[in-house]
Amino acid sequence: MKIAPDKKKHFLVGIVMGAVLQTFFSFFLPHHLGYATTLSIIFSFAIAYGFELYSKFTGRGHYELMDAIAALIGAVPGMALILLLHLR
Repeated sequence: MKIAPDKKKHFLVGIVMGAVLQTFFSFFLPHHLGYATTLSIIFSFAIAYGFELYSKFTGRGHYELMDAIAALIGAVPGMALILLLHLR
């Protein structure tokens, strides 16, 4: 099974997005890593799907739900990296 190049791009962007969001929420909620992680997942999906909706309604780009899912899947390793650094 071959993965489309645009899915790889969404996955890589998701890694960065997840890392940035996890860093942000961990900074503001240092004693509540569960909440920080939950908020990071929610915001990652909201941003990824929001971008897809923007593409759909403006005609600037191609709308595909799997692009948002690829970004969300990519957000998980980015968040995990920050959590590992935070817990260290």
